[in-house]
Amino acid sequence: QDIRDCPGPLSALTGLNAAVKEKFRNLRDRIQELEQMAKEQDKESEKQALLREVENHKKQMLSNQAAWRKANLACKIAIDNSEKDQLLQGRDSLRQRKTTKESLAESASNITESLMGISRMMSQQVQQSEETVQTLANSSRTILEANEEFKSMSGTIQLGRKLITKYNRRELTDKLLIFLALALFLATVLYILKKRLFPFL
Repeated sequence: QDIRDCPGPLSALTGLNAAVKEKFRNLRDRIQELEQMAKEQDKESEKQALLREVENHKKQMLSNQAAWRKANLACKIAIDNSEKDQLLQGRDSLRQRKTTKESLAESASNITESLMGISRMMSQQVQQSEETVQTLANSSRTILEANEEFKSMSGTIQLGRKLITKYNRRELTDKLLIFLALALFLATVLYILKKRLFPFL
C-alpha cells in the first residue's frame, strides 16, 4: 500500500523496492531452510506436515510478490502522470517554488516514514518465520530424542525378556533335578526299609 501511494520521485520508490527485495530474499532463505529440514525428517507424517507448511509459505510469498509488482506498476504510472502534469504547468513564481520545495521535503519525510514502516513490517514477518522454523527445529529434535529413547527402551525390554526366559528354563531344570533327587531318596529309603523289615524278600 505504501508503494502504491508513493508520490515520488522514482528514487524514493527505488529505495522502497530495495528494502522489500531484501526482505523477500531473507524470507526465501528461511523457506528453503524449512524445506531442507522437512526432507531430513525420518517420519513420513512429520515430513509431509512440514512440506505442507513450506507450500503455504511459498504461496503466501508469491501472492505478496504479485501484489508488490502491481503496486509498483500503479506507482510508476502515477509518478509519470504527475511529472507530465508538472511539465505542462511550467514554472511558477519564486514563492510557489519555495512552497513546492517544502512540499517535496514533506513528501520525502513521509516517504522515509513509510519506508521505515515497511521495513519494520517485513522485519516482523521475517522474525515470525524464523521463530516458526526454530519451533519446528526444536520439535524435530524432541521427536528424534524421543525416538532414540524409545529404541533404547526397546533394547532393554528385549534383554529383560531374554533374561526372564533364561530364568524360567533354569527354574524348570532345577525343579526337575529336585524331583529326581527326591525320587532317588525315596527309592533309597524304601530299599533300606525293605532290607531291614523283610530281609527274606
